[in-house]
Amino acid sequence: MPMSGRCLCGAVQYEVLGPLRDVLVCHCTECRRWSGHAWAATAAMRSDLRLVDDRTLRWIDSPASDTDARRGFCGACGSGLFWDAPGRDTISIAAGSLDEPTGLHVIGHVYAEQAGDYYALPDDGVPRHARLSG
Repeated sequence: MPMSGRCLCGAVQYEVLGPLRDVLVCHCTECRRWSGHAWAATAAMRSDLRLVDDRTLRWIDSPASDTDARRGFCGACGSGLFWDAPGRDTISIAAGSLDEPTGLHVIGHVYAEQAGDYYALPDDGVPRHARLSG
């Protein structure tokens, strides 16, 4: 059964036709600036993502990305939706943009040493990583 998701205003809608990776929470400076806090993302095979309505989908290069990634967002409401690094088979999807229930769980924190000075990482027992691997 496909998962579905959308931006806040509904102008960008998508389906994921295959399995989703559980959620990684990114604490890097770019993600915090992009989202206003840590960014929680799942991922799917690029070929499993189907854009149902992308009339307002816009892309911006992520200027300090270690992977030359770009970020997809809704040009109408501003919702951050996708993180896309060239050469990867997967595309990251904002976990909060998925329709529930998702059945997903947090499996790790990445760029943990870049976490903002205004919060502490939760004591949730999941691994913390200095960087994004692979």
